[in-house]
Amino acid sequence: MTDVTETPLSLCAREPQVPAERLVAEMVPPPRFRDARFETYIPDPAQPSQAEAVEVLSGFAAGLGAGTAAGGGKRRWFARKPAAPAGPRGVYLDGGYGVGKTHLLASLWHATPAAPELKAFGTFVELTHLVGALGFQQTVRTLGDHRLLCIDEFELDDPGDTVLVSTLLGKLVDAGVGLAATSNTLPGKLGEGRFAAQDFLREIQGLSAHFRPLRIDGEDYRHRGLPEAPPPFAGEVVERAAHRTPGASLDAFPALLEHLSRIHPSRYGALTDGLRAVCLTGVRPVPDQSTALRLVVLADRLYDREIPVLASGVPFDQLFGEDMLKGGYRKKYFRAISRLTALARDAEPLAEA
Repeated sequence: MTDVTETPLSLCAREPQVPAERLVAEMVPPPRFRDARFETYIPDPAQPSQAEAVEVLSGFAAGLGAGTAAGGGKRRWFARKPAAPAGPRGVYLDGGYGVGKTHLLASLWHATPAAPELKAFGTFVELTHLVGALGFQQTVRTLGDHRLLCIDEFELDDPGDTVLVSTLLGKLVDAGVGLAATSNTLPGKLGEGRFAAQDFLREIQGLSAHFRPLRIDGEDYRHRGLPEAPPPFAGEVVERAAHRTPGASLDAFPALLEHLSRIHPSRYGALTDGLRAVCLTGVRPVPDQSTALRLVVLADRLYDREIPVLASGVPFDQLFGEDMLKGGYRKKYFRAISRLTALARDAEPLAEA
């Protein structure tokens, strides 16, 4: 690549507004998992639970298609309301980061024999924002005629979310919607270490009752057998790469963290629209937990959209302090480190060009 000078974009200059209709239209698997299928998931032979998950989810998808009209159309308004299921109406993929849970969740979405508009796929934070944008009753009406709702990164970080999601999923189960979720935390332990979960035990137990837990064991596939992540580059290398890479953004890391505090996390995906690379200078440990959790969401959206991250400063495995990595959100932080490390590896050619 020649040293053609581009004017880098800036994440800090963007304040996206996301209309409600876009929130609904974008409830599909993200670009990284657009082609995810059960056939392309490669189970680790040393981890039988991975192959078992494929088998269970394939059967679950087939069951969701039972009784679907030709063409996967919506249920007619005069059709008999489905009977309330006697047992769990969903599956809950529990396991460490990097074992392929999102790949399996997206594969389930693709395998379920229903029209795309009758299947929804989104992160937990996107689902709660949808309720905020549409209102509770309209969200129930919008999702209530779906065959399947997939919720990635299911976490309960505050009591308000616990009550909201418990009530919403109860309504959707009553309407006959199939549920599937991924998380690093067993459903009965959601919220543990984050707030006084025992005060909301009824809601948490109600959530747990909707799902059959499916444990997936294994190592982080993103780094299995791969070399160590590249060390951070010098600031001038990052800036030079940003100026010669069309569609790259360039921001100082502290300024970006401050900017994220002014934007709802559900809009972080829109924040990255059109980007081909993210270049960051002066990466340093995040100062507090609220900032750290916002960075986790941004890392997830960058990973979903396959956007390389080129950075100077400290390595990504030093972003979160020891107290954070031992606290209630530690699994989120380890997932963010894993994903950012993979994106840093993807960005190496930009620095070498």
